[in-house]
Amino acid sequence: MTIVSTQEFNANQPKYFDMAVNSEVCIRNNQYLVRLICQPIDIVDEQMILQPDDDLRRAITLTELFDGAREHIKTIFKK
Repeated sequence: MTIVSTQEFNANQPKYFDMAVNSEVCIRNNQYLVRLICQPIDIVDEQMILQPDDDLRRAITLTELFDGAREHIKTIFKK
């Protein structure tokens, strides 16, 4: 098993992806140890691919968020 820091992983991503095909690679930060799993794309289970759901349909765009925040700030300053 190879354990690397997030900084080391970010600096050498291709190296660690290649290593993860044949051996276990873990990425460590201050709180977690994350296991890197590499599988050929053709065997990825369809359940792993997220489908649009009710949460996504209720989502707002970034423009809508900014407009709402702007109105909220205006209301606060009027008080």
